[in-house]
Amino acid sequence: MARHVRNRRLYDAVDPWAICALTNSPGGRTFYDQHRDAEQTHHQALRALVNRLVGILHGRLRQQQPYNEHTAWAHRTTAAA
Repeated sequence: MARHVRNRRLYDAVDPWAICALTNSPGGRTFYDQHRDAEQTHHQALRALVNRLVGILHGRLRQQQPYNEHTAWAHRTTAAA
């Protein structure tokens, strides 16, 4: 029996999203860099970023609010300052 590692369709949707967040979102880049500084591999840090982005999406949909870069990553920048 083959091992099911991940949902391929979901991975195909969120992986490019995370790559775009690395280049276009300062909060996403900071989050990724923090995980890389913690000696995680690229894929581990990217997976952590995807998990965070999905959590942000879930919260925005549940509250029926548009995405806001400053609100989404505010707790990260406040803790770093």
